[in-house]
Amino acid sequence: MDRLDPVLPLSAGRAERHGFEYFRHGTLSLYAALNTQTGVAPGKTTGHHTSAEFVAFLAELVNGQPKSREIHAIVDNLSTHKTERVQLFLQEYPQVKLHFTPTCSSWLNQVELWFSKIERDVIARGVFTSVKNLAKKIMRSIRRYNRQAKPVKWTYKSMRNWIRPESGSNVRVH
Repeated sequence: MDRLDPVLPLSAGRAERHGFEYFRHGTLSLYAALNTQTGVAPGKTTGHHTSAEFVAFLAELVNGQPKSREIHAIVDNLSTHKTERVQLFLQEYPQVKLHFTPTCSSWLNQVELWFSKIERDVIARGVFTSVKNLAKKIMRSIRRYNRQAKPVKWTYKSMRNWIRPESGSNVRVH
């Protein structure tokens, strides 16, 4: 999108401001995978979000790995991840396993946190004169990120650690 009004700079006591009107030049899809062991996130932009594009991205991931390596991809429940074309790919490449996140649980997928970084660093305040310009800026950001990638260390503590029953039937939340 290209903003119709310029972004107004920060000043003492005033947050950055920008107009809400923009001109849309088109849309772009971003496919990415996050290797949590290395932190590297290969990415690819496409004009559409189709199962054919998804399979092409998976094929690129597979081609960059030893044949014996298992690849576990955590994906959301988008219909393009569940098509016959995807199933045929998975049959041809049994080392690739798809794991689907529960509905409304995108926070379980580490690549979603990485997508939010792209949103903050590139898209949020960006001005893009074309879809090609947007793709160029996203891919530049991905290359920069991958040059300094670090392993992802993420933990989740079960709610059981937070809720402890007291005497009787009451529950106290800490």
